[in-house]
Amino acid sequence: MPRKWISVLLLLQLSCHFSPGSCGKVLVWPTEYSHWINMKTILDALVQRGHEVTVLTSSASILVDPNKPSAIQFEIYPTSLTKDDFEDLFTRIISKWTYMPKYAFFTYFSLMQDIIWEYNDCIQTLCKEVVLNKKLMTKLQESRFDVVLADAAGPCGRPTTLFELMGKADIWLIRTYWDFEFPRPLLPNFVFVGGLHCKPAKPLPKEMEEFAQSSGENGIVVFSLGSMVTNMTEERANVIASALAQLPQKVIWRYDGKKPDTLGPNTRLYKWIPQNDLLGHPKTKAFITHGGTNGIYEAISHGIPMVGLPLFADQPDNIAHMKTKGAAVRLDYNTISSADLLNALKTVISDPSYKENAMKLSRIHHDQPVKPLDQAVFWIEFVMRHKGAKHLRPASHDLSWFQYHSLDVIGFLLACVATATFVITKCVLFCCRKLFKTGKKNKRE
Repeated sequence: MPRKWISVLLLLQLSCHFSPGSCGKVLVWPTEYSHWINMKTILDALVQRGHEVTVLTSSASILVDPNKPSAIQFEIYPTSLTKDDFEDLFTRIISKWTYMPKYAFFTYFSLMQDIIWEYNDCIQTLCKEVVLNKKLMTKLQESRFDVVLADAAGPCGRPTTLFELMGKADIWLIRTYWDFEFPRPLLPNFVFVGGLHCKPAKPLPKEMEEFAQSSGENGIVVFSLGSMVTNMTEERANVIASALAQLPQKVIWRYDGKKPDTLGPNTRLYKWIPQNDLLGHPKTKAFITHGGTNGIYEAISHGIPMVGLPLFADQPDNIAHMKTKGAAVRLDYNTISSADLLNALKTVISDPSYKENAMKLSRIHHDQPVKPLDQAVFWIEFVMRHKGAKHLRPASHDLSWFQYHSLDVIGFLLACVATATFVITKCVLFCCRKLFKTGKKNKRE
């Protein structure tokens, strides 16, 4: 399932009691990395509106930190996995996916299947440790939550199947919007909330601001491949650094590894950068990105053209969207040369159409009747107020697979055609025999 469809899943607890106008109790089943960033933004907004939010997470969680001061409550359940196990799993999956050679289709499909099953085994382990924990399940049932807010990237239920779990969702919150998407028909329980985490840029740290201002009229380039990529090879790092060194712009690069030998004086390395604040800085000319949805939307929000180096999951598709809309140039991370990256950056910076298209997307993004975060909060509260949204749920979820694909109708029509063909054939044969017998009789006479 593409990542942009892997968004936020709302499941209604039918035994709840929620009176209109009161605050509700929300149970959250999150996943890691960028998905948690979006989820946390929604949860903070719910807490501000007076809702009681409980996050169900394992002791091995990577980003969910219950020790930070927060109005959000955390229910930590023990797991056989450790935090290192979890991080190693993601590192292995990302490494396999990122550096996967372009094999023939069936070989590629087989390798992708291995990656998906490895992830699935981990999610299944966590899920079992929740649903088989009788003490925890009893506590959750007694808490009488009004709604479950879950991320479909890590589905959990047994013996409920994945399709049944998806079919029970009252509302889907999709992490994109029409600034990014292409027009197509959608179900009524799909709500677009892309960019809900985007905010106005804040001032940069003093040292970073001074470096940005030292760029003069040339400006700066922001470079980040996200928090999940920490194993860039020295060869790739040197190829990239060599290209950046030839730019007239200053470069701020989020990089946690050995300093490349070809690093130029115009490039600064940081283990962490305030990405949204940098993209909203008036000196920023371009954004080199892996194509994660959060980074894409921060660039759209601030109208910054992109050079895409997609690595895995939905990232190639995200960059393809931006390329089609004229706001990005796409390169292959595994095969780019320094000249390729340098030319791509010069193109998006010097060709005014890229900036114009990025600003157009930005204007579309900001021109909405309701802000994306407010939209997300409204529909969560809508589900709680009305104890579900079954009137928006398509009846197709209640159909069996052969009914959904109209195989019963096709079978009936084929039976009708076969019956008609059989009857017509019999009638023709009967008439032919009659004529043949009549002809024979006439000859004898």
